[in-house]
Amino acid sequence: MRAVTYRSFGEPDVLEIAEVARPVPQAHEVLVRVRAAGVNPPDWKLRRVPYPPDYVDLPLTPGWDISGVVEEAGEYVGRFKPGDEVFGMVDFPLYAGAYAEYVVARPRQFARKPDGVDHVQAAALPMPALTAWQAFEDVAEVTAGQRVLVHGAAGGVGHLAVQLAKLRGAYVIGTARAAKHAFVQGVGADEVIDYTAVDFARAVSDVDVVLDMVGKDYPARSLPVLRPGGAFIGAAGMTPEDVAAYERAGLRSGVFIVEPDHAALESIAALVAEGRLAAHVDRVFPLAEAAKAHALMEGGDFVGKLVLEV
Repeated sequence: MRAVTYRSFGEPDVLEIAEVARPVPQAHEVLVRVRAAGVNPPDWKLRRVPYPPDYVDLPLTPGWDISGVVEEAGEYVGRFKPGDEVFGMVDFPLYAGAYAEYVVARPRQFARKPDGVDHVQAAALPMPALTAWQAFEDVAEVTAGQRVLVHGAAGGVGHLAVQLAKLRGAYVIGTARAAKHAFVQGVGADEVIDYTAVDFARAVSDVDVVLDMVGKDYPARSLPVLRPGGAFIGAAGMTPEDVAAYERAGLRSGVFIVEPDHAALESIAALVAEGRLAAHVDRVFPLAEAAKAHALMEGGDFVGKLVLEV
């Protein structure tokens, strides 16, 4: 089968199309013919720097998010059968190899593809939608009337987080460049702050939950915007000093890592089928142009999601 691989770490041009062995499903796995694969920040970050550094064997195939059709089901699989259309996030944070024509995984890492959307739209959903869902359901439990600040609101996670927070009845504030404000408002944000022109820490206050997809100095700068009892969810990382500062302030904080979640995927699929949640796909690339997709994602000149069509 065809797959995108890299034999060394570095710039996007290390990505190449190769012929690799088609995976064989075990008794508890399904083999899925991939129709589309979502492109996410971890894809390019781990292409640049191996993690964990001492346990990575090259070549590797990047990617975790897919939408496709079940080709084979192992003898112990009862959830799906050949021909079922599914979408999911495979094996994260282990290396999964989603940029390929076929993928094998346990069936509980998938849900049925939402009705009314194609494979490209479905492949744009799993990792970003699960990140926002788990952050607001399991970590901070966002409720009606709360104020939620989403950093990177025009990105893959951000634009879905805005929608999910609004569905929970929250007042949502997003940070994004001025050129992306119309997009962020279009997905439901009540306010949008141009972080290049305004210090968000001076413009925002009394926030209940912060979801940070930026990292760097954003955890430290976000601390003063939270009201007592508020929570900071650092999906892009926090330093030990950041954690200590939140503890001294009596605020909840932590680094959040998304995980495969069949039940959440089913809930997300239902919202999509009902027209209440939608992933915006900015660009679609053929599998052979994965390097172009990575370069665009690293540059940031897009909104929503990038997807590879297989």
